[in-house]
Amino acid sequence: MDEMYNFQVNDMTCGHCVATVEKAVKSVDGAAKVDIDLGTHAVKIESGKPATTFAKAITEAGYTGELRG
Repeated sequence: MDEMYNFQVNDMTCGHCVATVEKAVKSVDGAAKVDIDLGTHAVKIESGKPATTFAKAITEAGYTGELRG
């Protein structure tokens, strides 16, 4: 069953940042549902993969992803 994860990525500042973060998420799970709101720096991910794998991918892409409860 898929989980919903909410990340706060405060260093996302433009459309290119959004595309980079989305690509990083999709590299972990190509079937993940990703919703990114640049205005609030929120990244919502729906996936069966663990949150830690997404946090690592976001970090490796050059951003700081903080998991929200």
